[in-house]
Amino acid sequence: MNQGLPSKQLVNVVGGCRQARHVEVGCKLWSLDGTRTVKTTVTEVAAVKAREVVDVVTDRASFTVAAEQELCTPDGWVSAREAMGSVLAWTHPRKLCRERLTIRPGYEFGYFVGATCADGTVGKNYVSLVVNEETFAARYAVCLTGATGLSARLEQVTRPSGYLKRNLPGFRVRVVSSYLSDAMRRYVGGDAHHLRQQFPRVVLRDIHTFQGFLDGYVEGDGFRHKKWEGRTVVSSNVPFLAELARLIGARFTPRAKGVASALVISDRWQKRGTFQPESHPLSQRNRPGCPWRR
Repeated sequence: MNQGLPSKQLVNVVGGCRQARHVEVGCKLWSLDGTRTVKTTVTEVAAVKAREVVDVVTDRASFTVAAEQELCTPDGWVSAREAMGSVLAWTHPRKLCRERLTIRPGYEFGYFVGATCADGTVGKNYVSLVVNEETFAARYAVCLTGATGLSARLEQVTRPSGYLKRNLPGFRVRVVSSYLSDAMRRYVGGDAHHLRQQFPRVVLRDIHTFQGFLDGYVEGDGFRHKKWEGRTVVSSNVPFLAELARLIGARFTPRAKGVASALVISDRWQKRGTFQPESHPLSQRNRPGCPWRR
């Protein structure tokens, strides 16, 4: 036996944490099953002397394990001694027992992500959308529910207008889910701020998901042309628009001096053959930094 934890290393036991040496047969532990945490029951405990241990240090936590203890990385399970420079999957102890959503890919998922990137708000434990158009908000609620299974409903609200200097009626869709908000931040590179978010490559799983993303994003930050078949999106996030332009094979020239830039999306963009599906996990994983010391 060359795997395991030092006797004083804390272990995530259901109901709290305790040192490894105090874990007994019959104890229930939290364990990682793929991308989900599940309850497992201890059936056997063994203690051995080890000549080598590894200190795993990340930007979120540090712990000590046997050199051959396996750790979960994006490329699979690797031993601790070989994990130098790897990104590790982890879950905050307080979120071990939270509900983990089953997010379904497809048009509705793409629309939800696109609309959120354009006009949504990603909070610490919620995702919301506040807009003027009732039809937009209603479509967003339907797609959110279809993609995540969460119940989303429309609320009438008022929102301030800086231009008119008065409150205007609007509609809000808001769901409370720390899992969904964490997942959404991961999709856009960790920062959901509209000017800093990255392009969510998770929507490139298939053409239906990507088409849903385009429809949702244009609904929030764009408009359809009346005299020809195409749409235009406007944003100050130049890297986001530049990546989108590359994916649809469109020309894109950012405007200077911080002025919002525009990207034209032709309805015939698929004929250019630039779309290439990519495989990205939908389930949320928190990933801290890399281990650096043994």
